Amino acid sequence: MSLVLGCAALPATAQSLAPSPMTARQVSPSAWYVQGESALGTPANRNFVSNAGFVVTPEGVVVIDALGSPQLARELIGEIRRLTGKAVTHVILTHYHADHIYGLQEFKRAGAKIIGHRAALEYLNSDTAQSRLAASRVDLAPWIDAQTRLVPADEWIDGPRELVVGGVQLQLTPVGPAHTPEDLVVFLPSEKVLFAGDIVFRGRVPYVGQADSRHWIAALNMVLAFDAGVVIPGHGPMSTSAREDMELTRDYLAYLRETMGRAARNLDPFEEAYAQADWSRFEKLPLFRAANRMNAYNTYLLMERETK
Repeated sequence: MSLVLGCAALPATAQSLAPSPMTARQVSPSAWYVQGESALGTPANRNFVSNAGFVVTPEGVVVIDALGSPQLARELIGEIRRLTGKAVTHVILTHYHADHIYGLQEFKRAGAKIIGHRAALEYLNSDTAQSRLAASRVDLAPWIDAQTRLVPADEWIDGPRELVVGGVQLQLTPVGPAHTPEDLVVFLPSEKVLFAGDIVFRGRVPYVGQADSRHWIAALNMVLAFDAGVVIPGHGPMSTSAREDMELTRDYLAYLRETMGRAARNLDPFEEAYAQADWSRFEKLPLFRAANRMNAYNTYLLMERETK
């Protein structure tokens, strides 16, 4: 089941850049999500490259992740209003990467309470976050502009948190440090739906960045223990084959650690190690060319530190 919302309230200078309208997809009686493109963020896609979910309750709607621009957030809020007639009460952040948080100010303006993991504060208050936003104002204009700002959570959690809205229970579970130090997953136990954030990438090469891949693999094992019937990943389509999809992410991370770890232990140069690795299992996945070399290099540096 799906409904479509037009690109209302577009900036006048952005009308010609507007792609197809956002579509919300229902995955259980109470849970929905919108799916971003398997691509890097560009003005053409409005930085709509990540997923966001929402859970409908009798007393309002809980959103998981805020998308990658204020315009996308406005569209999602409008879609929720059209589908449910209800307000957004809470936004839960799986982590503070730009493609998941640049829409936060619109939810804040709408009166939602924002919940995130306290470990995100270090990034949020860093020069890196500010420089990333400054670059996005150039690279992703007009969708990210001078009015786009970083928004802190209203509630920072340190451990598991149960959120009950309208009698509907959501379980918030920290699983980091993994993809980021602040990774959270959100489970709707009554319908066995898991919002996994960027712990799970489906149908594309993960973005590793500065991740702790050893703990990320452990986090995937934690996520598997939820025994979810449906998993909404941070990127890619929903999954009803959770183990298979999570194992692809896990196997990719494990292969990075195996190949780059061996090179680091043997003091082999990165370029030599990268050229000798067999990437055939993963090279046809979307964003392999864009992400794999950097993923491998960051893992090589990580394995150098781990072997000291």
